[in-house]
Amino acid sequence: MSALAALVRVYARMEARGELPPFGYSHQRIGFLISLHADGTVAGKPIDLRIGTGRKKTSRLLAVPQPAKRTSAIAPNFLWDKTAYVLGVTASEAKRTAQEHCAFRDQHHAWLDDSHDEGLRALLRFLDRWRPEQFAERGWSAEMLDQNVVFALEGERPLSIFLHDRLAARAAWTRLMDGGDKADTICLLSGERGPLARLHPAIKGVTGAQSSGASIVSFNLDAFTSYGHQQGANAPISEAAAFAYGTALNRLLDRGSGHRLQIGDATSVFWAEAATPAAATTAELIFAGLLNADDNTEFSRVGAILEQVAEGRPIGALDLGLPAGVRFHVLGLAPNAARLSLRFYVEDDFDVIAERYLQHLQRLRISPPPREPTPSLRRYLIETAVLRKSENISPHLAGEWLRAILTGSHYPLTLLSALITRLRADHDVNALRVGLMKAILIKNFRMEVPVALDPDCTNKGYLLGRLFAVYEHIQTAALGRNVNSTIKDKFYGAASAQPRKVFRILDNGSSNHLSKIGKQRLGHRAHLENAVGSIMEAMSPGDDPFPAILSEKEQAMFSLGYYHQRNEFFRKTGSGVPEIAA
Repeated sequence: MSALAALVRVYARMEARGELPPFGYSHQRIGFLISLHADGTVAGKPIDLRIGTGRKKTSRLLAVPQPAKRTSAIAPNFLWDKTAYVLGVTASEAKRTAQEHCAFRDQHHAWLDDSHDEGLRALLRFLDRWRPEQFAERGWSAEMLDQNVVFALEGERPLSIFLHDRLAARAAWTRLMDGGDKADTICLLSGERGPLARLHPAIKGVTGAQSSGASIVSFNLDAFTSYGHQQGANAPISEAAAFAYGTALNRLLDRGSGHRLQIGDATSVFWAEAATPAAATTAELIFAGLLNADDNTEFSRVGAILEQVAEGRPIGALDLGLPAGVRFHVLGLAPNAARLSLRFYVEDDFDVIAERYLQHLQRLRISPPPREPTPSLRRYLIETAVLRKSENISPHLAGEWLRAILTGSHYPLTLLSALITRLRADHDVNALRVGLMKAILIKNFRMEVPVALDPDCTNKGYLLGRLFAVYEHIQTAALGRNVNSTIKDKFYGAASAQPRKVFRILDNGSSNHLSKIGKQRLGHRAHLENAVGSIMEAMSPGDDPFPAILSEKEQAMFSLGYYHQRNEFFRKTGSGVPEIAA
């Protein structure tokens, strides 16, 4: 099933439950209501529909006739719009405001002049009498400017019946949607015959896309068309199906919907299909909890699961508490000017997707672990960015990494390159970075990589990383912790990439440091010399202990060895003496 066809099914389920508006309508954020008498006069000041207090007020979601798709053209909405169109006023001066208001008035006359409905006639009378100067003359609140506005008859306002809810208004809107010379088509998504969608709905809520929305299906240049077809005819989708996938996707992209996942520049949505709504909701909550998709998500359900993964419990032994047959969908979106691209689409049994993610968590296991018990994907990605700023995360990296996790495919190698680059720049060898490199080595290169310090590991990069950590500890033992710069500050980047240039220098320096240590603590000097010797002996006989260059894989193992060995120095024995693994 395609992603758009799956979204059509999402719409059908949510519309049946009353969570989405019917065909031709859309949930929009409405700020104010203008109540009218039958003669078109205003019944008092506009009513603030917003929720909350002070600066935290948010516009209310109401089901209104679907908005016009605006690019540069002036196109009024039916029976509602922002104040520039409805009243001819805006918060800041705009050249087209007068034109927009005239278009709203004239178009509603064209739409409704033949109507005898009391409410619709009242609106036309109001528009004929209204002058933009009256906004200030009447003392209407400046908070209303640029908000979306709806209308109601004063007698129906207490019942929350708006003009667009009246039967005559609904009938007029249906005629407008059905009007015109529309070609029928066999819909690619539903397989049913219906009017062809010439333009597709704007999708809002994708980070990096224009705020007015962007299109998934769009043909506005001859180079994009085939066989002389115009616009939507190049990918024949019915108006009903286009409305359905657009409405469903916009709802899933709403902040706070519980279906939205933002990692770096990658905006993704997810949803479940199950025999019961309760099972689908449970699957979505577990997935959101696993990926830390929403800070408001209740994580108690997944806390025990994550703890068991951290302890290394086999995936097959975990009980997710879901019935069999729950299908799960994850859709990744990327902005591209006025369009959106589908970066990835994953559809599989929930158990399969969850197992892939939990396997990913097991590959990330490292000892000692990160300070955060369950770092989010976003937290790992920040470790690849300059100055650890989200805006510096490499484009496309987040989406490619998430797709790899959910499909069980190889991680993007740019992830490893980014980590190595940051380590060479700032020398911060921490659990998040090392754990991520470990996961890449296991998944992409099928290497056996230890979780904790492994004295039996003979990988050249791993041994050199351990040796570098010992040299650093020797320097600290000799000179104390208050030196201006350690050997890590000076040599980590070169040592991890070109060992031959650095390790002879480090070896000579350690001899001087060991001599100083021996004058004060002869036993400790012997202990450190034994640590260096045991690592050197583990290297393959006959090999150059210090190769000219290390590959990226070996540099990752270098970081892992350094991390393990350095943290081993902080591990205390029962007597409180730092312990060094031989």
